[in-house]
Amino acid sequence: MSSSPRLLLSGNEAIALAARNAGVGLGCGYPGTPSTEILERFSELGGKAQWSPNEKVALEVGLGAAYAGAAAIVTMKHVGLNVAADPLFTAAYTGVNGALVLVCADDPGMASSQNEQDNRRYAVAAGVIMLEPSDSQEAYDFTLAALSISHGRRLPVMLRVTTRVCHSKTIVNPAKPDMKWKAEFQRDIARLVMIPSNARKAHRRLRQSLNEVAAWNEQSDLNVVFDRGRELGVIASGIAFQHAMEAAPDASVLKLGMTHPLPMQRIRNFAESFKRCVVIEEGDPYLADAIRSAGIQVESKSEMYRFGELNVERVRRILANDVSPEAAPLPGKPPQLCVGCPHRVTFEALRDLGCIVAGDIGCYTLGVLPPFEAMDTCVCMGASITVALGMRQCLPPEQARKVVSVIGDSTFVHSGLTGLVEMVYNPPASGHVVVILDNGTTAMTGLQEHAGTGRTLDHKPANRVVFEDVARAMGISNIRVVDPLKDAAGVSAAISESLASGELCLVIVRRPCLLAAKRIKQYEAALKDGK
Repeated sequence: MSSSPRLLLSGNEAIALAARNAGVGLGCGYPGTPSTEILERFSELGGKAQWSPNEKVALEVGLGAAYAGAAAIVTMKHVGLNVAADPLFTAAYTGVNGALVLVCADDPGMASSQNEQDNRRYAVAAGVIMLEPSDSQEAYDFTLAALSISHGRRLPVMLRVTTRVCHSKTIVNPAKPDMKWKAEFQRDIARLVMIPSNARKAHRRLRQSLNEVAAWNEQSDLNVVFDRGRELGVIASGIAFQHAMEAAPDASVLKLGMTHPLPMQRIRNFAESFKRCVVIEEGDPYLADAIRSAGIQVESKSEMYRFGELNVERVRRILANDVSPEAAPLPGKPPQLCVGCPHRVTFEALRDLGCIVAGDIGCYTLGVLPPFEAMDTCVCMGASITVALGMRQCLPPEQARKVVSVIGDSTFVHSGLTGLVEMVYNPPASGHVVVILDNGTTAMTGLQEHAGTGRTLDHKPANRVVFEDVARAMGISNIRVVDPLKDAAGVSAAISESLASGELCLVIVRRPCLLAAKRIKQYEAALKDGK
């Protein structure tokens, strides 16, 4: 390997650069903070990248590329892996021919998420190898290591990152890897077709491979000991390692880079070398639970530190066994819909009509806040339609007739289509009204494209999914399209009349996002100019 000039990169940028330098043939994903910038940067660097309709599709496309002998990287935020879990579990059985790296970005503290799940649990449940970088240099190095391990072991590898690693910038020395990929499909029915007879053998094969990886991990240089004292030992991974190094300058630290499967003998040897050994980790006590289950005596953090991100001060408190109440965070400015946002008109109408609103995930979720307070449920991507249908099926008629689903355009493509199928297949007696807030972009994560915009990840022309055409093809005939800025009264009328009709109705409130409108015009102008 030869060295390149030092660069100041975020973890996301480092992952993208490593993927590009390693010759990754395809990057797939769905935008979601804190992972979004990885594929955008990969595309800017000349890599082939694409936004998929959702994370399940992205992982399946990436898996297909890896079956074909190519190297693929698939990116998503933590809740996206819930959507992609189905193919992940079976991909661990089939393995790959090229390489498949799943970059999963957790969001401790829920800076931009509806839950705080710890996806390290997925690696154990699915039986996939997992690496956890602690800064941008390791984000670069571990991406290369993940590709190498995936190819060598013929298994998918999860690169688990968190918000601070994704967005913090540190110095990177990007060594150039020597990786070659040959895209060529080789038929292997017994390994790639998971009928029960093949799957039973595949499960045994997977467990044997994980045992071999665990043995290899005992000597792996992905795990490093920082010998700085004999009184206190700390075991950490990811960003928690950085906090621990600063919070306890006299402690020796075992930094774990591969956190599934764990190098238990190495952990045992380290822990038994100290009078006191503490596991420092964000989120769930994943490491502590696994280490204690192996009969190794370590301390874990108090339950109060399971919530939110760690920092140096919180780590000091953990090491001091300080469980006194923490200072309340300073109040911040509450989020709100942009002034002039076209969504405001819809939420004013829903509020004034007294609707029961099943909401969804996106910037429009802010419609729950004053002055609108026009959202009554919000669960996960696409649930606005299906949750509302459940309400319609069971509520008394006077309430059922008030239920409305509100979903954004990108979210509709992501997981609203199957909800629409449910609506057509099992229609409530009172009918139902779905409102798509179509602002022509994936606004909340940074104005990304989706299948309904007619543009690819790099804003080039693409086939466009037309929502009203899809609905008509499904058998929904009562469809209205309204521009909220040109016809605010029309939005209220469309919703009100649809509710009164007792039919299956689709109202599309279409107006470009204020932040994206200028860019969209530029993309369209470039298309007309033939650029």
